[in-house]
Amino acid sequence: MYKTLLIALCLVFAAGALRAQEGDIVPSNVTFVTSTGYWEDGAGAAPSEAPADGTQGTAAAQRGYYKLIAVRQTDGTAQIHLQQIASTPAGPKLVSSAELEEFSAMKPFVTDIRPETSTGITRQPGMFATVHLKTDPSATEPEAWTVLIDEVGDIKIERATN
Repeated sequence: MYKTLLIALCLVFAAGALRAQEGDIVPSNVTFVTSTGYWEDGAGAAPSEAPADGTQGTAAAQRGYYKLIAVRQTDGTAQIHLQQIASTPAGPKLVSSAELEEFSAMKPFVTDIRPETSTGITRQPGMFATVHLKTDPSATEPEAWTVLIDEVGDIKIERATN
């Protein structure tokens, strides 16, 4: 009987700890997140200077993916943030994060963010995503804007033409 009670108490405490962690994962004002594309740095890099221990060192290639995030503001509009995430042996690591001012200037009401493909597979470095937004909340149809990052990391934001 004591063993059953002890197991039940452990399960209750573990479930409570899990719920506390779940609440901290994504803030409630984050309305859309998409991870897409990929980037690489240092591919084919030349060997670095020899370490002090005399062994031959090489510069490791860094690689990762992009995240596009819509964060709702108190007035209902959104800020769009672009993050560059490194894939490391210890797990994902934030490399950079920036607000995309082109969107902030519009004071958009974001209705969706979609990657180029839902398979997660892209053939070349870079990123392509579509942000659906309204600049007037009473508009019936949202506008589509594209965020494009080319293979060298240049960012281009423009109204979708399709």
